[in-house]
Amino acid sequence: QVQLVESGGGLVQAGGSLRLSCAASGHIFGDYAMAWFRQAPGKERDVVAGITWSSGSTYYADSVKGRFTISRDNVKNTMYLQMNNLKPEDTAVYYCAVSVSGAIKYLPSYAYWGQGTPVTVSS
Repeated sequence: QVQLVESGGGLVQAGGSLRLSCAASGHIFGDYAMAWFRQAPGKERDVVAGITWSSGSTYYADSVKGRFTISRDNVKNTMYLQMNNLKPEDTAVYYCAVSVSGAIKYLPSYAYWGQGTPVTVSS
């Protein structure tokens, strides 16, 4: 069974930075991808950034391009999201997830989810 544990969320002022981590345990077969999603109150869960585990190819939502950087450590089985120049509209619960098919933008492909870590950006 795959387990994902996020950490690194918190309260930060606009313009500040946070680094989220997602530690994965268990074994995942195939050419999978991992991604960060976020969900603000009353809104849908949307993909923020994703990375294919084998090649390291990345995807970013337009709203975070140039501000967020996704990366992974194959040895530690950990994914990161460096978030810079945070804005109040980045406030949400952030989740990491695994797409067993590697289709980063296809929500139904995600089979494993973390419990989420809250990020609050004050103005």
